[in-house]
Amino acid sequence: MIEIINGLSPATAGFRATGKVTREDYEGILMPEVNRISKAFAKINFLLILDTDVGNYSMGAWIDDALVGLKHLFKWHRVAIISDQKMIKKITDVFGHLVPGEYKGFLKEEVEEAKKWVSG
Repeated sequence: MIEIINGLSPATAGFRATGKVTREDYEGILMPEVNRISKAFAKINFLLILDTDVGNYSMGAWIDDALVGLKHLFKWHRVAIISDQKMIKKITDVFGHLVPGEYKGFLKEEVEEAKKWVSG
């Protein structure tokens, strides 16, 4: 399941992923919010708190994740991915060198730091 995180800067799409994450979560929650911010602002900030294992993402969710990333490829400003898995942090940091925008991984104990960074 994906839920919106409120209280972030207006140009920031914030989400928490828990349990099983499906294509319906992306199409009904994540994508409309990202599209809304994309229309309102020149750049998109994105924050995702992974409170689930990436193995809980359905194939449809992975496809939609790639599609939303590509659709807004040149609009990403700052992307923060938060997880309790150090490997997710490392992958996010490396991925950030390959695509436009700034990408940074954070550990769960760094949630407040991530919120400040992504909104800054």
